[in-house]
Amino acid sequence: MKTFTLAPLFAIAAAPAFAAGDAGWADLANTNTVVTLAFLLFITFLGYMGIHNMLGSQLDNRADGIKSELEEARALREEAQTILASYERKQKEVAQQADRIVAHAKEEAANAAAAAKEDLKASIARRLAAAEDQIVSAQSAAVKEVRDTAAQVAVAAARDVIAKQMTATEGNSLIDDAIKTVEAKLH
Repeated sequence: MKTFTLAPLFAIAAAPAFAAGDAGWADLANTNTVVTLAFLLFITFLGYMGIHNMLGSQLDNRADGIKSELEEARALREEAQTILASYERKQKEVAQQADRIVAHAKEEAANAAAAAKEDLKASIARRLAAAEDQIVSAQSAAVKEVRDTAAQVAVAAARDVIAKQMTATEGNSLIDDAIKTVEAKLH
């Protein structure tokens, strides 16, 4: 059955043998005829053995392998693109988070600087108040000391004046008046 399907091929392949000479295509002395018949016999043998089916199946298997490799490569490419997009998204998130952290740190630094400034103002105000209190206290102490000194000087001057002008009887009457005044105030 396979030989009938190959018959047109034989006819086409034998055409050079017909054109070659006088004796026709069956002359085995003609090398073209022998080569053509050997070639046709070899092709028929390969066809009978099913080489064309084996070659076709091998080519189909190779094509299927290439298709599967292409599908796998496509899947790997899509996976790589997904991973790349994921990493790019993560990188953007990390960059945004870093920007937020920097902004927060700047804000905290500004707040800390403002708080330190306020604390410094409060400390200066406290020190000024303490210094003013010390000045007022020193003033009071100086005024008291001046008054005490003035009182001592006045008492000493009064004593000298009274001692020079007063007699013994006047002194005794002053002492008696002082005692009466003290008794009246105590009772």
